[in-house]
Amino acid sequence: MGHREDLLEGAKRCLLEKGFARTTARDIVKESGTNLASIGYHYGSKGALLAQAYVSLVEGMGDAFEGDGTAMSAEPGSLERFREVWSNIIGTMREPGSLWHLSMEIVVMGDQLPEVRDHLALAQREAGRGLIPLLMGGREEDVPDETVDTLGALLVTLMTGVIAQWTFDPKTAPEADQLTEGLRQVIAAATRS
Repeated sequence: MGHREDLLEGAKRCLLEKGFARTTARDIVKESGTNLASIGYHYGSKGALLAQAYVSLVEGMGDAFEGDGTAMSAEPGSLERFREVWSNIIGTMREPGSLWHLSMEIVVMGDQLPEVRDHLALAQREAGRGLIPLLMGGREEDVPDETVDTLGALLVTLMTGVIAQWTFDPKTAPEADQLTEGLRQVIAAATRS
């Protein structure tokens, strides 16, 4: 690996161990075996590097959203597919030291980490684009921007809320069955009108 990749891997390890606020540039350099100047050269700043490291960690979770490697059995767009996907997503939140705690750190400390917050705000839109095919079928690259700005925004908002609940109080956080039943009730009420 070159310095760019070494820095990214070192930053990911630091994030998982220390979080955003407690990770210093020196921590990243020590963990990556590089030098301070290489952070600026390859990423522009420590904040930009940490944001990229977080996005990389989250992208690595995409496979876990699809489950254990077997194809999802439910029809795309169905309530059962919704339940399957959210069951898989929630499964990633159960793990000790879940990387989703980093998301809550950004929510709480965003004003103190503006560069990281700004990079991650841009990444949220793409997160919505990635969630849509999991639930609705199709390919990520075929999702129109209008759908990203509506359905994608709804899914990212739901995910942020679920992350917050699982971080704050995992004993009472919702399970996929509860989310699915809630959605079923919304659909039933909307179709009665």
